[in-house]
This record gives sequence, structure tokens and C-alpha cells, in this order.
Amino acid sequence: MPCPSDSAPTPSGSAPSGSAPSGSAATGSAATPARRVSVDPQGPVLVEGPVEIALDDGTVVRSDRFVVAVCTCRRSRTYPWCDTSHRPRERAASPDEDGNSR
Repeated sequence: MPCPSDSAPTPSGSAPSGSAPSGSAATGSAATPARRVSVDPQGPVLVEGPVEIALDDGTVVRSDRFVVAVCTCRRSRTYPWCDTSHRPRERAASPDEDGNSR
């Protein structure tokens, strides 16, 4: 799935000067490698690390992991990191009347 560019297109629809078009390498200078971000509609945003996140209160949190799961549902007890709280919980089957599980 193609990703939108970090910068807005110019009125002519071309990329702003100084940036490479999508899908091609920048030439003439040492380009910073792009970070890959994967969005899962049912879960977290996965970002290739290391990652720093600026929170609403101004604090900055950092993870040096090679892939970081960032919570988007705000149910995580370790927010902004995902702890899989978004997953639906299934109850174990209840035992039948004689105490045996099915």
C-alpha cells in the first residue's frame, strides 16, 4: 500500500524542491532513511524504531526497539505503547453441570 508523502504537494502536483518523488532515491546528498509505518485498523500502529513520541503533556518517551507498537485505542495500561488491550477478550467455556469441561 503506498504511503502519502510527508510534505504537501505543490499546486502543480509535483513534489516540493529538495525532496525526491515517491518510490525513487534522493540523489546528490545523503538522504535520511525513511521510517516504515504499518497501520492495522484493528490494532496498533507499527513503527520501525527507534522511536520518540511527544505526548499531549509535553513529555517525550523513547523506545529503542527495532519495531514499536504504538497504541491508537488509548486502552493500553502502558500508553503510548500497545499492550494488546484492544483485542476482544473471550471467556473460557463454562463447565457443564457435572463439573466437566466440554
